Amino acid sequence: MRHTLLKILALLVVTYSSSQNITVSGVVQDESGFPIPGANVIVKGTSNGASTDFDGNFTLNEVKSGSTISISYLGYITKEVVIADNSKLTIQLQEDIAQLDAVVVVGYGTQKKKDVTGAVSIVSAETLEDLRPIDAAQALQGTSAGVSVTAPSGSPGGGFNILIRGVSSNGDNGPLVIIDGYKGDLNTINPSDIETFSILKDAQAAIYGIEGANGVILVTTKSGKKGSVAKISYNGYTGIQQTTRELPYLNATEYALLLNESYAANGQTLPFPNVSDLGVGTDWQSELFEEAPMTSHNITVTGGGEKSTYYFGGSILEQDGIVASDKSNFQRANAKVKLGLDISEKLKFTTSANYFNNKRKSIGENALGTPLFNALNYAPTYSLNQEDVSGFLGNEVINPLSQIANTFNEYSGSSIEGTFQLDYTPIEGLTITSRIGLKAYNDKGKSFSPIVNYGSGKVFNNDRSSVNQYRNTYNTYTWETFANYSKTFFENHNATFTVGTSAQRDWGDGLNATGFDVPNNSWEFADISLANGLSEAKSTGSFIYDNRLSSYFGRFQYDYNGKYLLSALIRRDGASDFAPENRTDYFSSVTAGWKISDEAFLKDSKTINFLKLRGSYGNLGNNAGGDLYRALLTGEATYVFDDALISGVATGRIPTPSSVWESAEKLDIGLDVNLFNNRLEIVADYFIEDRNRLLISNLPVSGILGASAPGAGLPTTNAGSTRNKGIELFLNYKQSFSEDVSFGISYNVTKIDGEVTEVKDGIISEGGSFSVGQPAIARLEVGQPIGYFYGLKTDGIFQNQAEVDAHPSQAGLGSAASPGDIRYVDVNGDGQININDRTYLGKPQADYIMGLNLSFNYKNFDFGTYMYAELGKETVRNYERDQPNVNRLNLYLNRWTGEGTSNSVPRTTIGATTNKLFSDFYVEDSSFLRIQNIQLGYSLPRDVNDKLGISKFRLYASVNNAFTFTKYNGYDPAATSGSAIGGGIDYGFYPISRQFILGLNLSI
Repeated sequence: MRHTLLKILALLVVTYSSSQNITVSGVVQDESGFPIPGANVIVKGTSNGASTDFDGNFTLNEVKSGSTISISYLGYITKEVVIADNSKLTIQLQEDIAQLDAVVVVGYGTQKKKDVTGAVSIVSAETLEDLRPIDAAQALQGTSAGVSVTAPSGSPGGGFNILIRGVSSNGDNGPLVIIDGYKGDLNTINPSDIETFSILKDAQAAIYGIEGANGVILVTTKSGKKGSVAKISYNGYTGIQQTTRELPYLNATEYALLLNESYAANGQTLPFPNVSDLGVGTDWQSELFEEAPMTSHNITVTGGGEKSTYYFGGSILEQDGIVASDKSNFQRANAKVKLGLDISEKLKFTTSANYFNNKRKSIGENALGTPLFNALNYAPTYSLNQEDVSGFLGNEVINPLSQIANTFNEYSGSSIEGTFQLDYTPIEGLTITSRIGLKAYNDKGKSFSPIVNYGSGKVFNNDRSSVNQYRNTYNTYTWETFANYSKTFFENHNATFTVGTSAQRDWGDGLNATGFDVPNNSWEFADISLANGLSEAKSTGSFIYDNRLSSYFGRFQYDYNGKYLLSALIRRDGASDFAPENRTDYFSSVTAGWKISDEAFLKDSKTINFLKLRGSYGNLGNNAGGDLYRALLTGEATYVFDDALISGVATGRIPTPSSVWESAEKLDIGLDVNLFNNRLEIVADYFIEDRNRLLISNLPVSGILGASAPGAGLPTTNAGSTRNKGIELFLNYKQSFSEDVSFGISYNVTKIDGEVTEVKDGIISEGGSFSVGQPAIARLEVGQPIGYFYGLKTDGIFQNQAEVDAHPSQAGLGSAASPGDIRYVDVNGDGQININDRTYLGKPQADYIMGLNLSFNYKNFDFGTYMYAELGKETVRNYERDQPNVNRLNLYLNRWTGEGTSNSVPRTTIGATTNKLFSDFYVEDSSFLRIQNIQLGYSLPRDVNDKLGISKFRLYASVNNAFTFTKYNGYDPAATSGSAIGGGIDYGFYPISRQFILGLNLSI
């Protein structure tokens, strides 16, 4: 009996001791013994967890003996450890190569980076955190080879243009953007919610068929991680913006002296007989530009359990403009939710939703007669409130401050977008995915034109007030179902099969109307319901569209022993934008790769860690036309009904039922190399793209078809081809000198040559304007780059009458030359100078695009800078008004005033000359180097964070758009409207601001 009681007592003691709670502590390291800070340690089946500190240490309280803890960290294989007692643990995590290399590089699937056979660039969340861009597109500028990002405007909310490997089309050149599986836009998502960009640049994008020719940007947003405790993060910053420069214009005294000289040269009375009291006068640029605030707040909550993940994010951005901040500002708000749930071992559910709202006010820009244009041309002799009532400055130049005061508009828009996705794995290796992506965007806007008089004959005078209002709705959905099956055959033969279908619909509508005679001539009463005035012209409008795309696709990926790689795909698209007999086509590509470093002769190399040769070829589409086969009722007409003349509508542009989408043939040969223990990464590519069946507008047809009727137009049809070829080089080097010191540098350069190779019947398409009344200055022509500048070539300045007499006559241009005038080149050699002597003057696309990024870390300090450059491009200086009395750039201080005084800047006169005709005098080299970001940060030591109960506390200061080095005289050498024909013409771009920012990163 006694022995039995002792056994029961011992059993109770063991049972009690095995169920008691203990404290577990330890250190998490990598395979080399270095600590891993920020690793997640959680007791399975509970919410009890912690994160490792800077030295990899962790502590868990109240852990039951016999429990299992899970240790995870990005890039490492999750490890589970059973707890037996409270002894200190040393846990080493093994690198998860598959996870590190798993990136979205092809549509409808993933590949390991080492197995990729196409040209792909990756931009990570780390880059976004460094740059803190307002628009996500900015993160691609200078960070990925072959990608150019330009701004059509520096105004708040102005947006960006993205080009992948240059301009190939005379129409749309923007890439397709896919966000978590749905078709979206980069400007609607919060940059802080993005995990990675994957940029498909070659024929691998053929998996997107008719929409893939301009390249594809695949965006993966952030999500929670399984087995991680809840993490709350706040990222915010505040800053001040200012203009990067003011253009060097004449002050009042210089202006008056120059104008006196102009009048004297024409034998007329001097407008300023006494200049002694003028001084510097009014600096209109300084009056327009101001320092403007900007703030951003972003908070996220992320985490996950054993079978679920969650990510919640909210952000708000407010940015005032550096010109008229009360009339030029932007607000953006985002709310993001992303959830993942393992319904069972075989079925997984994921949903991602983003709410976007923005509000914007703007002023006129990049056009003749806008506030910045007027600030440059308005005379400095006028006071701030003084109007040009006499018309001295001409009929198109007015007081810019008055113009801004009479500018009234507002815009707001909101969208809800996201995906719902199911992944089913019925058997090992097979995953069936079905998802639906949705986006609904609604916007509205209002503008008010008050009664105003700026002076005699001004074109901006308005004797009747009006208000314009509109509402638009844009919708899209994509429903895709596809299956991926991976299998290894005969040990070394690995294959993945992908088949699927996609259905896409884009539809929307809009209404707009204009009301007249606004009560009290006031913005407060500017509403159509209150404006009861009538107009003889039509004052309402609307639009509606509904486009469908139905697709089937398949892909086969194969490798032998992970060494020899092959991928082939095909996609069939049917688009409703074209006539029924021309709606469908097939797009295909093949890519291949050879991992040379896996061969016996390199396998043991201590220098070359990885070497892969790859190549791709395929054909893709660009659906840049749309509804060309139907005649729309967009024209104007009058009809006689019951002996009365009635206004009505008529057919617009002449339809072309035979038109189809553009096609692109892409060839790419690339090399990927890792050297010196993977410290140096080299990626090199050579590419050729032939873009065929360009949709060229305004092709001449017989006049009996009615192309010249009001509102009608010449047809658009497939009638041209282009070729782009070039090279890309990407270098990335990282070095850790110790646990406290590390350094990184990356550099990329792209060289692009593009030209038009064919145009039907030699027809030349034109676009872009210069001054008023002059011919178009940009062209699409065989043998030249798309959108090249076309004008008169100069050969210095006539120094004397003998030079004028010895030169071919320039009277054919409208006026005979005199000493001090620009001397033009007789390009065609016919002995006279006229409009037929126009020739190539430059192009808006750069020959070279470069990016250089540097980073340095010392203990708790981090420093980084990003640089971007474009070389070998030109911009047209078109912000000078062709009127005799307006202000001028100070380059005219170096004008010709007599023989030998100048051979570059012509004389000044109000008499008739040919000096203001479009020529290379107005075309400037706009190559530049921009230091677009400098940032210095400091993070609290881990032990301090532990005492404060937080995991991260980092303060940083940064300067965006810090310095730009260029010879260009305008505000921004990178600015362009983005038009293929007509881009690169500067009418007075709203400059991108320099931003001084102080920010905080906090995680709990």
